[in-house]
Amino acid sequence: MKNPLLAMIEKRKEGIKTGIQSYCTANELVIEALLEQSKRFDEHILIEGTANQINQFGGYTGMTPENFRDYVFAIADRVNFDREKIILGADHFGPLTWANLPASQAMSNARELVKLAVKAGFRKIHIDTSMKLADDPVNEKLSDEVIAERGAVLIAECEKAYQESGHSEMRPVYIIGSEVPIPGGTQEEEAGLQVTKVADLEATLETYRRKFSEHGIIDRWQDVIAVVVQPGVEFGDKDIHEYDRVAASELCKCLKKYPDIVFEGHSTDYQSAGKLKQMVEDGVAILKVGPALTFALREGLFALSMIESELIHDESQRANFIETLERVMLESPANWQKHYHGSDYEKRLARKYSYSDRCRYYFSLPEIKAAINKLFANIDSHEIPAGMLRQYMPVQYKRVREGLLGVRAADLAKDCVRECAEDYNYAVKINYSI
Repeated sequence: MKNPLLAMIEKRKEGIKTGIQSYCTANELVIEALLEQSKRFDEHILIEGTANQINQFGGYTGMTPENFRDYVFAIADRVNFDREKIILGADHFGPLTWANLPASQAMSNARELVKLAVKAGFRKIHIDTSMKLADDPVNEKLSDEVIAERGAVLIAECEKAYQESGHSEMRPVYIIGSEVPIPGGTQEEEAGLQVTKVADLEATLETYRRKFSEHGIIDRWQDVIAVVVQPGVEFGDKDIHEYDRVAASELCKCLKKYPDIVFEGHSTDYQSAGKLKQMVEDGVAILKVGPALTFALREGLFALSMIESELIHDESQRANFIETLERVMLESPANWQKHYHGSDYEKRLARKYSYSDRCRYYFSLPEIKAAINKLFANIDSHEIPAGMLRQYMPVQYKRVREGLLGVRAADLAKDCVRECAEDYNYAVKINYSI
C-alpha cells in the first residue's frame, strides 16, 4: 500500500498545489470534531502526537504510541470514521524529552521510542535531533554533522522496526530538519523572525544524505518527503508572526532543485486562511497545527459557560468551568509558570487568552473533564434563546439557523474546532468549498 503522503508529493510534481494539514493534538473533543468534519472529504486525515505527549514512559498524556493509536481509533469508531483513512504521525520524535541526559542514554530512549511508533502503525515520522543533550558542548552550536548522524541512527531504527513488522502495511515516510520551533509556540516575543537560509537547507539535505549512505539506508532517501524549515511563521503569548511570501521567496524557490520534497511548517496556528493557502502554494505543503485547535475549543467552552450563567440562576448548580479552570491552573502551575510573565493581572489574562494556550494541558484532568461534562449537561437541560446564542456564539448561531448544526452543547463546542479546521481545508484542498 502506497503512503498517501507520497501521493501528495506526486501531485505537486505534476503542478497541483495540494498539501495536507497535520493535526497535532491529544484532546478527545478536538479529535472527535476533526474526524467528524473530515467525513465529507474522501481523503486521509493526519493526526500526530508529540514525544512529550506520548512515549514509552507515557508522556504527559500517560499514553504510549500504541495507546495513542488505540485512543484515536476508538474515537474514530465512535463517530463512524474509517480507520484506514487515518495517518498517524510522530512529531518531534527523538531525544527531546530526555535532553537532560547524556547522549548515549537519551539516544537509547529515542531509538526505543521511534521503534515503538513504527510498530504501532505510525507512518509519518518527524525525526527531531536538533536539541543539545547533557554532554554536548555548552558553548558550541550543535553541528549539522551531529544532528544528521543522530537522525540517521533513528531512521535506521525505524527501518529495522518496519522490516520486523512485515511488509503488509504501508511504508513510513520521514520528515527531517533542524529549523524546529519550540513545540507549542515561542516563549519570547521575537524582534525579527529569521526565515531559514537556503545555504542551511542545502547543508541539512547534503549532510543527511551522506549519513544515510554511511548507515546503509540510502535506498530509503526516497522516503524523506519534507524538511522542517522556518518560513517566517510563529506565535507567542500575545503576537502572531504572519507569513510573508516575499520574505520566504528565496527559500521557496530553492524547492525547484528538490522536486521530491516539500517543506513542513510548524507553528502555523492562528495564520489566516489566505496566508495558509499562500504557504501551500509556495511549497510549505505540510501545515502543523496544535494549540489553535484547543484554543478554539476553549473559546467554545467559555462561551457556553457564559450562556450557563445566564440560564442557571443558582450559582451552586453551575459547572463554573471558567472559574474551575483558573483555580486548577493556580493550584498546579507547572504547565504555565515558565511561559507566562508580567504582573498577576497579565498572567491571569494569559492563563485564559494566551495564544500559547497552556490551559490545554489541564483539559484531561478529572476535575476539568467533570466540569466540562456538567457544563454540557446544564446547557442541554435548557433551551438556549436564539438571541443569546447569537450573542455568545455568532458563527454557530448562523449554522444552527441554516440547519447545519444542532444545539447540543458538545456540538456547539466542537463546531468552534471545525471552524479552525476549515481554514486548513481551504488551504490544502483543491477546489475547496464549504
